[in-house]
Amino acid sequence: MNVGRVLVVGPAALALISIVSAQSAGTSVWDGVFTDEQVKRGATAYQSECSNCHGPSLEGGDMTPPLVGGGFTSNWNDLTLGDLFERIRLTMPLDSPGKLSRQENVDVIAFMLKTNAWPSGKTELAPDAGALKQIKIEAARR
Repeated sequence: MNVGRVLVVGPAALALISIVSAQSAGTSVWDGVFTDEQVKRGATAYQSECSNCHGPSLEGGDMTPPLVGGGFTSNWNDLTLGDLFERIRLTMPLDSPGKLSRQENVDVIAFMLKTNAWPSGKTELAPDAGALKQIKIEAARR
């Protein structure tokens, strides 16, 4: 009788472990989560709305953080694109928070990702915080 329970529980336990492993792996910025076309739109929006404070090359300024390089990646490592999206959406630009549309926000994020040397892909980032929460920012490829 105990053998039967082990056989029934065994496959269920393996299935649960597989699901948990798949969820923890998730999607990361290394998986080509934006397109080159999106990067072009993001570069235009960035230069128009963000570069005055964050610099033309995303290097940051006296009172603003860099959006490229080690300073950026160490601050955002292990967070999600949803976290970044919400920060930008709610607080930027500093002189007019919420000025950019959701699409412009994800386009700017695509530009930031490409500038940080993460690869582009065939699917655009969606302007949906829930979907963006599924994409992890990882400084190094795992």
